[in-house]
Amino acid sequence: MLVSGSPGSPQSLPTEKALPASLAAEAANAAIDSCQKQGYRVSVAVVDRAGVTRVLVRGDGAGPHTLDTSTRKAYTAATFKAPTTRVMENVNSNPAAAGLRNVDRVLLVGGGLPIQAGNEVIGAIGVGGAPGGNLDEACAQARIDRIKDRLN
Repeated sequence: MLVSGSPGSPQSLPTEKALPASLAAEAANAAIDSCQKQGYRVSVAVVDRAGVTRVLVRGDGAGPHTLDTSTRKAYTAATFKAPTTRVMENVNSNPAAAGLRNVDRVLLVGGGLPIQAGNEVIGAIGVGGAPGGNLDEACAQARIDRIKDRLN
């Protein structure tokens, strides 16, 4: 049984851009610094395109629950290839998507953003611990902007 391609046609391996560990660590640490300057004690997770954790940092004074929330926000943004606020809005406005609330590791709260190289999602960042998902998301966006020019 032939699974893909046609007989005699050459197959090439797919190529994917990857988020380097050094940029993932820089983004995570910069997000913590940004939030701390605003008085927020947060944790930051950066995941690859498949939602696998690359970097997880608990900032000074951040609650223990922020490790889980930041990781789940990053996972959600990476696997849905969208900001967690957009996924949350879709679930809230579309009854057919309500089941997403029950998907393991998904967290429908603001604070998770995809990281893109061009039009390709190569990972995501999740911030947890500020007093609101919108504030978590602002810290995350500021740090994506810091590394954006090196993601091409």
